[in-house]
Amino acid sequence: MLAPYRVILTIPVAWGEMDAYQHVNNIIYLRYFESVRMAYFEQCGFHAHHQQFGVGPILAETACKFLKPLTYPDTVLAAARVTALSEDRFHQEYALVSKKENRLCAVGHGVIVSYDYRALQKTKLPPTIVKQMEILEGVTSWPALP
Repeated sequence: MLAPYRVILTIPVAWGEMDAYQHVNNIIYLRYFESVRMAYFEQCGFHAHHQQFGVGPILAETACKFLKPLTYPDTVLAAARVTALSEDRFHQEYALVSKKENRLCAVGHGVIVSYDYRALQKTKLPPTIVKQMEILEGVTSWPALP
């Protein structure tokens, strides 16, 4: 299920993430996406680049399709990959798998923009970050985003 994904986190489901309907609250799925997104940024050097140059990622769009409820106790495999890229942004896909059920529970996506936090405006993706994403994903070219 997760073979195409390059970054995978193992996240235990916490009791406090359950809601009154006895399943993990919908917003928590987005938090799992956020956790794997941050791990992806760390692996491609975007956090370090931001600290040094003031240019980093900013989430412009996200969505989640809920496929199966998660419940406590369980462990989630949260996965991320980059699928398309343009001059100043890239598209990520996310997947959540229940280890207990061995099933895909949610899929989603995000659009991440390269942002200059000093100038307070979007900017081109740093070439070093693009190169690190290419190495991580095992690609040499990307489909373009509109």
